Amino acid sequence: MNNLEELEIHLLLEGVFRHYGFDFRNYALASIKRRIWNTIRAEHLKSISGLQEKILHEPECLERFLLGLSVNVTSMFRDPSFYLAFRQKVVPLLRTYPFIRIWHAGCSTGEEVYSMAILLQEEGLYHRCRIYATDMNESVLRQAKVGIFPLHLMQEYTQLYLKAGGKRSFSEYYTAAYDNAIFRATLKENLIFSQHNLATDASFNEFNVILCRNVLIYFNNTLQERVHKLLYESLGRFGILGVGHQESLRLTKYEDCYEELESREKLYRRIK
Repeated sequence: MNNLEELEIHLLLEGVFRHYGFDFRNYALASIKRRIWNTIRAEHLKSISGLQEKILHEPECLERFLLGLSVNVTSMFRDPSFYLAFRQKVVPLLRTYPFIRIWHAGCSTGEEVYSMAILLQEEGLYHRCRIYATDMNESVLRQAKVGIFPLHLMQEYTQLYLKAGGKRSFSEYYTAAYDNAIFRATLKENLIFSQHNLATDASFNEFNVILCRNVLIYFNNTLQERVHKLLYESLGRFGILGVGHQESLRLTKYEDCYEELESREKLYRRIK
């Protein structure tokens, strides 16, 4: 990356932050550069400066830019071994709570949120849970709220569900209509989808469980430190934190504040 290109990227991100309040200034540079150029091509532009001008003057272009920047790689029961570990190690602890607040940070289009709702329903806990599912991107949140996913993915999702320790027939949870799978309304009863930006927004509740999986890997060290602080401050004593397979609490200020509940699946319990 040459110096001029790096300068243009910094100016673009600074402009987006000052004008719209979205802060990508501490995202990992290599990753964000790739996404910026994808947007430039999609908008039929030739330069980062050209994209900056269009974004600052056209809010619709910002919406498309945000969609390109947010990493929406997700599926139902993604990493099924994580859900299996959650059933075995976390569910017994949650049974001791009269009411359970869960924060799913960076929920994307919602597949993993509905997966957790299904798991909790099967374990007889969903009726006393509230799941707050947040993302910075309103477009993916709109998709998540609807709870409709492509029908052709259900065969793959069924296999992941079974590997995750599913106890019923996965098809019980949705109705097939044309090319879509519409998930049961009962799964949405205790879900709250809302916009929240990990880079700029504060804590908004105290939680018993926080899942922030495969989000931190896209941030640089400064932003990772900020998010770890936010997660720590949002988690109640003895609360559970789940992060992605490539993420860790090692070398953070908060490493000693947690004990490992399941090291391979990156499930931690706050002890301080």
